[in-house]
Amino acid sequence: MGSGERVTFKNPVVSWIDERLPVFSLMHKEYRAFPTPKNFNYLWNFGAIASVMLILMIVTGIVLAMHYTPHADMAFGSVEHIMRDVNWGWMLRYLHMNGAAFFFVAVYIHMFRGMYYGSYKKPRELLWILGVVIFLLMMATAFMGYTLPWSQMGGWAATVITNLFSAVPIFGDDIVSLLWGGFSVDNPTLNRFFSLHYVLPFVIFAVVFLHVWALHVSGSNNPLGIEPKGPQDTLPFHPYYTMKDTFGLAVFLLLYVVVTFWFPNIFAHPDHFVEYNPLQTPPHIVPEWYFLPFYAILRAITFDIAIPFGNVLFLIAALGATLYAYFSAGRVRKFLWLCIVADIFALALLSFSPHFVLEAKLGGVIAMFGSVGLLVLLPWLDTHPVRSARFRPRYRFFLWLFVIATIVLGYVGAQLPEGIWVKLGQLCTAYYFGFFLVILPWLSRTEKALPLPKSISDAVLKGVVVLFAVISFSTPVLAEGGEHSHEAQHVESQEWSFRGPFGTYDREALRRGYTVYQNVCSACHSMNLVSYRNLSDLGYSPEQVKAIAAEYSVMDGPDDEGEMFERPALPRDPFTNPYPNRKAAIYANNGSYPPDMSLLAKARHGGADYIYGLLTGYGDAPHGKDLMQGQYWNAVMTGNVIAMAPPLSEGMVSYEDGSPETLDQYARDVSHFLTWAAEPHMEARKYTGVKVFIFLLVFAIVMYGVKKKTWADVH
Repeated sequence: MGSGERVTFKNPVVSWIDERLPVFSLMHKEYRAFPTPKNFNYLWNFGAIASVMLILMIVTGIVLAMHYTPHADMAFGSVEHIMRDVNWGWMLRYLHMNGAAFFFVAVYIHMFRGMYYGSYKKPRELLWILGVVIFLLMMATAFMGYTLPWSQMGGWAATVITNLFSAVPIFGDDIVSLLWGGFSVDNPTLNRFFSLHYVLPFVIFAVVFLHVWALHVSGSNNPLGIEPKGPQDTLPFHPYYTMKDTFGLAVFLLLYVVVTFWFPNIFAHPDHFVEYNPLQTPPHIVPEWYFLPFYAILRAITFDIAIPFGNVLFLIAALGATLYAYFSAGRVRKFLWLCIVADIFALALLSFSPHFVLEAKLGGVIAMFGSVGLLVLLPWLDTHPVRSARFRPRYRFFLWLFVIATIVLGYVGAQLPEGIWVKLGQLCTAYYFGFFLVILPWLSRTEKALPLPKSISDAVLKGVVVLFAVISFSTPVLAEGGEHSHEAQHVESQEWSFRGPFGTYDREALRRGYTVYQNVCSACHSMNLVSYRNLSDLGYSPEQVKAIAAEYSVMDGPDDEGEMFERPALPRDPFTNPYPNRKAAIYANNGSYPPDMSLLAKARHGGADYIYGLLTGYGDAPHGKDLMQGQYWNAVMTGNVIAMAPPLSEGMVSYEDGSPETLDQYARDVSHFLTWAAEPHMEARKYTGVKVFIFLLVFAIVMYGVKKKTWADVH
């Protein structure tokens, strides 16, 4: 059982281990001496990049799980505890959150490479199917992770997506109840999703192992789509492709670092920073960008379809006839005869058969899951003998149209389902399915390919990563599309000291902003996620922080007698809430709940610009615009109507530093302060990002030199 061929190692420790467990011989065979085509381009890097991103997601996820509380009442607060109080917790969370987006970028490019160069064709069908299984597991894992912060967007996404299973005939409601763990999305749902989100990455890792195993059995495809003819067409995997993959990984990580440390929330909807409220539906529920094409396909089915039962029988019979004729001799003749018989049988039933109604909801669910399921059938839908699109000009044309249609579907999915977006989504959905079910079978039988080279050594290909650029620049657009779609007013951009890659907070402005909050905003709005001790970041001394905290009283207890008691606040306490509970806050504000201001700058599109615009945007209503009692006109508020009276006015707050006591200055300072409250570690994030970026840039330059030297004898 252990008598396989082993490699001789000079290191005595390695040799001793390998004699007893030949893991090093296995690694040498599979990752050093393994022969690979010599013409891989940089698109082949993304398999290794995706593997590294998977490991990064597992490692950061394990650490985050140590501090996360999977409880409906505490999940949102535990995530913010990670961001604010856990050492480097903000970095772990941002690496994990944005790592999911970049993981999908790598996988989408990896899948596109497989489709472009025909890597799904014989003998690599199982390799491709395992890749689709990985993709499905990724989608399930990402969706469950999307819900874990228990925000408005995550909680309502869980409600909407799980409700889709209610469309399944007979068993739909039972499936939904099983997923929910009750009669609504609540704590059992969160516990189920957390458990599965933690376990599924390890399942993905296992399927990746099978995926790589299948790759090493069938061998790698290459840009020409032809098999190596001999040793002259191949290179050992190490050091040639380890160096090339490492350089490509370094470049990819540079982009990842830029997003993580300078634009960490570019893919996040503002409602992710508002705690889940089952009684208040968000204006627009938007999934993450990598789900948007499938979300658009789901919404493309907007009508019920009544199908006579006889037609259903005909379709089933025709499908059976097609499969039988395809896998037997005399295909054309048998197919025609069986279709004629099936048609006669269906027509005989057509006049008196009942109707089967395919509801729009069920049709959308079938279309969404079918759009992914078609990928499994790709090896049998495209049976053209030539693999690479380089030698199939018509296939290449239709494939790029498919890529464009998918990107358009992603943009449509981020828009409200109305007007032109509905028709455009239906058009692109029709092309999506038509590409697989009509175009590919047609091209398989009719397309004449260009002449293939005799061997890999006879051709030199240089790869391009066009799709990576398309996705990299389009995903921020897709991510922001949903945010812009329901914002009625334009928010003007202001100058802030914290803007830019090296921006910092103005400590004087922060202290002035805290003064405005303390004297004005704190009368109605809480800041439950900010503690008095955090004021030391604004430049207050420990003694000043203690004095500020002592001005407020907090309820504590129970004491030794079991009674609650009041005591002066301590620096460790969060800012005192102006109301004893949520109901009291709603009652005191005529039925409206004043939002907590801890994350307000993140929870509103535009951040500080929006807050500043809102505070300075009050004015007289235009002619013909009638306002009810208790309503005010505001230039940036959606609908221009707001129930909050103008909170700031000239001279209402005194500044000790002599700054102008004007409305503009008040609004600017409190906006500055609320930005800090939402992102207190911004300066550390940018400073760390500079160091990591410089390290990766130097590493990428060094690896490029090593790669050039390694490949010098090949080129």
